[in-house]
This record gives sequence, C-alpha cells and structure tokens, in this order.
Amino acid sequence: MADPEARPYVIEHREVVARTEALRVSILTLAEGQEVPWHHHSQVTDTFYCLEGVLSVETRAPNAHHRLEVGESCAVPPMTAHRVTGHDGGRARFLIVQGIGTYDYCPAA
Repeated sequence: MADPEARPYVIEHREVVARTEALRVSILTLAEGQEVPWHHHSQVTDTFYCLEGVLSVETRAPNAHHRLEVGESCAVPPMTAHRVTGHDGGRARFLIVQGIGTYDYCPAA
C-alpha cells in the first residue's frame, strides 16, 4: 500500500498544526512558481484559508477557479480534482483543514 504521506511535489514549507486519524490541519507555503498539482482525495474535504498573498484553487468537474485573498476561504469536496497555486505564480501561504475521513493523495492527470 502506498504511503499516504508521500507527495510527488515540493513546496517551500509545511507545518502540521494538528493531526488525528480523521482530521489534519496544516499551514503550507508555496514559493513563487510552486504548486500542489492536480489531485483528489477519496474521503476528505479540503478547506483552504488564505493567510498571505493570493491563493488560486482550481477544480475540475465542476470546473471552477477560486481566487482567495487574505481572510477568504473555499472548500473542495471529496473526489473533486483540484490544484493549488499562488495567483499568477506568486508566493502564497495558507491554512488547510482536511477531514473528516481517511486521508489519501490521488494524483490526477
């Protein structure tokens, strides 16, 4: 079985705030040009809270683009492919709440 903590991408910084079997809370920092590439989760909803910069959260099925400024948030439900970047490739820092359910990272083409 694949390691659920393994990630096929690199970001500037990741800080785990809290983690249980059913809930994860982290602060992630994307340097200029970095991204969390297209993926989905089988059970968990990702809820993003922009802390610094401008965050872009794109989804497929439904196709949507959320542009989050500091203090704004959005949620991506399970089984929805999504990608996270700094707006226009810029630096961004965000809090992410992932739950409730078993975490997995499923790359999407």
